[in-house]
Amino acid sequence: MPVARSSDWKRATIALLLFSVSFGYLEAAVVAYLRALNEPVRQRFNPGREPDDMFPLLKLDQVKAAGPELVWLLKIELAREAATLFMLAAVGIMVGRNGGQTLAAFSIAFGTWDIAFYAFLRLLLHWPRSLLTWDLLFLIPVPWAAPVMGPVLVSLSMIGAGFVYLGLEWTGRRARLRPLHWLGVFTGGLILMIAFTWDFQNIMAGGMPHPFNWPLFALGEMTGLGAFLHAILTRSDEC
Repeated sequence: MPVARSSDWKRATIALLLFSVSFGYLEAAVVAYLRALNEPVRQRFNPGREPDDMFPLLKLDQVKAAGPELVWLLKIELAREAATLFMLAAVGIMVGRNGGQTLAAFSIAFGTWDIAFYAFLRLLLHWPRSLLTWDLLFLIPVPWAAPVMGPVLVSLSMIGAGFVYLGLEWTGRRARLRPLHWLGVFTGGLILMIAFTWDFQNIMAGGMPHPFNWPLFALGEMTGLGAFLHAILTRSDEC
């Protein structure tokens, strides 16, 4: 397969990281604005809550009772989350020359954006207090919740795997993930999604999160990373 020129992949890497870090700051700034807007309403319904605690969430009937403006803001937030994923996917499409490279570039962009987001939140709001602080990760299609350490570990895995994959591809060596490897990677991702969302009904009902399912999370990480590493470590036998 053709080898990418050193200057080309360096420019692509710099652009990918620069976009992702900048986007992480933008995301953190939006969250800062949203917290300032929503805090008075949240204090009204949950007066004993610490101002920087994400939970309990407002229930849908509380959102509606707060007025049409808050319902409108919730709809905007859902659309913003979708737009965020589309923007990160667009960067992957621009950098990648095939499906595998596109997914790898998306993984790098997503992971870098996520870690930069938490770093800038810490700088702007002095939050999260620790890696074990609970966060609301996404609202689509249901609430995702976990201690910050969870998404950070996933992001580090995505960044590492993405760079390994692109490094092989850009130097003329194919990563050679077979269908079973891809099945393992996506199965691991599905398990992680379940770990992040399994408590969504309790959270939507205004409850405090139950203890995070770390064993299920670890299973998802090991399944996805194990499949990827097996593909990489055995590729020399097929070249």
